[in-house]
Amino acid sequence: MIVRVVRGKAVDAPGGYGAAVTGELVAAIDQGTTSSRCIVFDRAGEIVSVAQREHRQFFPQPGWVEHDAEEIWANVQQVVLEALAAAGAGPDGLAAVGITNQRETTVVWDRATGKPVAPAIVWQDTRTGPLLRELAEAYDEKRLRARTGLTLATYFAGPKLRWLLDHVDGLRARAERGEVLFGTIDSWLIWKLTGRHVTDVTNASRTMLMDLATLDWDPELLDALRVPAAMLPEIRSSAEVYGTAEGVLAGVPVASALGDQQSALFGQTCFQPGEAKCTYGTGSFLLLNTGASPVTSGHGLLTTVAYQIDGQPPVYALEGAIAVTGSLVQWLRDNLGLISTAPQIEELARTVDDNGGCYVVPAFSGLFAPHWRSDARGVIAGLTGYITKGHLARAVLEASAWQTREVVDAMNADSDVALRRLRVDGGMTGNALLMQFLADVLDVPVVRSRITETTCLGAAYAAGLAVGFWPDLATLREQWSSDAQWQPAMDPAHRERELRNWRKAVQRTLDWVD
Repeated sequence: MIVRVVRGKAVDAPGGYGAAVTGELVAAIDQGTTSSRCIVFDRAGEIVSVAQREHRQFFPQPGWVEHDAEEIWANVQQVVLEALAAAGAGPDGLAAVGITNQRETTVVWDRATGKPVAPAIVWQDTRTGPLLRELAEAYDEKRLRARTGLTLATYFAGPKLRWLLDHVDGLRARAERGEVLFGTIDSWLIWKLTGRHVTDVTNASRTMLMDLATLDWDPELLDALRVPAAMLPEIRSSAEVYGTAEGVLAGVPVASALGDQQSALFGQTCFQPGEAKCTYGTGSFLLLNTGASPVTSGHGLLTTVAYQIDGQPPVYALEGAIAVTGSLVQWLRDNLGLISTAPQIEELARTVDDNGGCYVVPAFSGLFAPHWRSDARGVIAGLTGYITKGHLARAVLEASAWQTREVVDAMNADSDVALRRLRVDGGMTGNALLMQFLADVLDVPVVRSRITETTCLGAAYAAGLAVGFWPDLATLREQWSSDAQWQPAMDPAHRERELRNWRKAVQRTLDWVD
């Protein structure tokens, strides 16, 4: 178990424990794939304290990934206590708490005891592959995409729930009697905190069970997946008071829930159509705000709910998932040994002026958006005797930018609103060479948020809005600030020539696996 507690900016609290900070802080719980965090923010949106604990990953069979939902709940309680202690506050110092979470991970628990009936099936788990082939025969994929915005893929929650209903002894009968409840991680945490069985529109949109237009469970899809409606949570907006917490957060309104990528979009204050963010981590997720109407992708993207504030219409987004970005740098470090630390790649790449005609396409497990080609495998193209490790390092960095360009091109083709600028967050945004190249190939400004914890910030912002801690979206936009911005400076003819070469390299990854 790893615990990290960071004391941030001091909070004035004369008069003892939490006395002068009552209602002057907002907390966000970020329940992620590998760890749970709690971050406390002040009214200016500044980080006051952070606590984090990792949880175990279980791999019982090839392709299976599971979590212990009880362990996650225990860790969440612990990081809340640690973050509050580091902030010098008690629950009475919080105006609200918000939740952001790993999406699609599926939990089923006993309504009476609150105990999980099986391990949680994680979004990475691929056991539902055979079920999806069966579903494809019974339900047209084009109709599914039009209804849900999703494609038939193993990582959505609905098929995972169906698998549990089929394989856990007696579970279907119990579900039909309303004795067990289903939820993604947000639902599980809200239930444990408040006793309420709800989810928000962003998480519901990742189940393959919700109609994007009605924002309600779709009876036809429930029938197709044989999911009893009695076990489903109520779908609510992303920013409203779901209930009052008990236990470690006794008396605190639980006032927001957003899937992690949507929460980062909200934390980046991308509230207008055409605004987008990309989070650069192991892989990358790019979300584009498309406004009040869902845009059905014809170019390999997902349509999802970006957020909904209580009493207002929903806001939709297009989403593009890139499988390998930061992990390509790790590969260069760990597998090839060309660098000893990830930040060294920028120094190595700066030893040359360009890629020397070399391109790296990291299709380690196929290509994700916008190609969705599982038969692809990675290539290094354009090798000549001139190429040095500096050129390879530069090509590795450029791969993240070119993959982003492909997703942006797909988004611009799908949406009436072209990307105007890209807000970025995540570990790779510390690489100035990559950020400048990204601006060059996208031909739009790239802006890095001063607060890097945008996922938690989004959940805190939404919770604060729900209780009036912050009055409106305009206030949040005003307090958002960047710490760096990169303007495009590449000659257009050079950009197009490099893009043609990248596309040729991508073509060479295809049809590798029979």
